[in-house]
Amino acid sequence: MRNLFASAALGAALALSLAMPASAADPQPDKEIAAAAQHAGFAAGSSDIAGIHTHLHHAVNCLVGPDGEGFAPKELNPCKALGNGAIPDTDDATRKESLEAALERANAGLASEDLVDAKTEAIKTQALLDSLE
Repeated sequence: MRNLFASAALGAALALSLAMPASAADPQPDKEIAAAAQHAGFAAGSSDIAGIHTHLHHAVNCLVGPDGEGFAPKELNPCKALGNGAIPDTDDATRKESLEAALERANAGLASEDLVDAKTEAIKTQALLDSLE
């Protein structure tokens, strides 16, 4: 009986751990940064302002996470299963400062309606994020 109870408890614990989302169990800021960089690159390669803005939103969502300022819930969050956002998931102060600088660049691109300016900000965002990989 004791073994049966122990097995049931172990099974329940295993099921609970498998049911937990990756963001709660294991933040992965390196993967969040890589995804943000990739989407900043997609923004830089876009040929219209809507495409630039869409992909910059994706990058911002990866940087700030669903509880962060600037998170766009109607936009894709490519980092949904990776954690709570690269900025909140990063412990290193210097690295966090660089991520916040990338966020500023991404937000500047989102604020711009000028194709060249927005694309330039996307390129700067990608470069900052690539330097952290």
